[in-house]
Amino acid sequence: MSDGLLTYRTSGVDRAAVAAALDAVQERIRGTFTTQVLGDVGHFAGLFRLGGFRDPVLVSSIDGVGTKVLLARQAGRMEVVGRDAIMHGVNDVAVMGAAPLFALDYVAAAQVDHADLAALVSGMSAACREEGVALLGGETAQMPGIYTETGLDVVACVIGVAERDGLCDGSNIRAGDAVIGLASNGLHTNGYTLGREVMRRCGWTLPAVFPDLGGTLADALLRPHHSYRRALQALAGAEWLRGAAHITGGGLPGNLVRILPPARRVRIDTAAWPVPPIFNVLARGGRIAREEMFATFNMGVGVAAV
Repeated sequence: MSDGLLTYRTSGVDRAAVAAALDAVQERIRGTFTTQVLGDVGHFAGLFRLGGFRDPVLVSSIDGVGTKVLLARQAGRMEVVGRDAIMHGVNDVAVMGAAPLFALDYVAAAQVDHADLAALVSGMSAACREEGVALLGGETAQMPGIYTETGLDVVACVIGVAERDGLCDGSNIRAGDAVIGLASNGLHTNGYTLGREVMRRCGWTLPAVFPDLGGTLADALLRPHHSYRRALQALAGAEWLRGAAHITGGGLPGNLVRILPPARRVRIDTAAWPVPPIFNVLARGGRIAREEMFATFNMGVGVAAV
């Protein structure tokens, strides 16, 4: 091609580079396939066979990892946010009483880095294998002009299934029911914009060691989003579960109310569990009010089960 002719690549989109990156991770993706997957990597749409249910209800969730991805990239731990994207969706469908079946991912940036994409898919694939989820398809988009040079968006959609009479939507919650908190291991995937602002104002860096944390800031901030699927299935199997809330953006106040029937209220004893040290470090460093902390972070409770 003669010099000066305009191409997609010279406009900022390198299709060959993305294709090469995706080719390199195909076997990891295939490694997540269950016997219900029909077809192979690369079709226009993923195919999944559903069977063995009396009255099946599909349960879906889509969410991203937010600005945690910026810290993960700085620390060279992109596998973590790949896992996070899957685990967030797994928890969302699990609190509804559903078993996750398959996931679709979306990765977008101005320029998609080969190593970043490989690490993301590696993390997603590992999480999918652990949860029995097929990574059925995805989209990798290069959009210069939409994203900055450092911008990167990582999103996953998880689809699950439940018998209609096995759904857990909180409608059976009654006065006097107990709320049980299932512990988180840190921020999971929410509140990172506030956390990053604390870092900026305090001049903190990811390799910094904090005695209260027992290690580096990176270790505390980049713990993977925990899966609660097995715990929730055990509670449901024992017929103890009336409802469950995945404590994500909005914290306990913003999420627990989503499962309460009309006119129901809930009282939470916030002294009943130990708050992980990372939240206290951020609150002190940023001079963040207690109410703001609980409205932003999970504060040590990943799922509230009723």
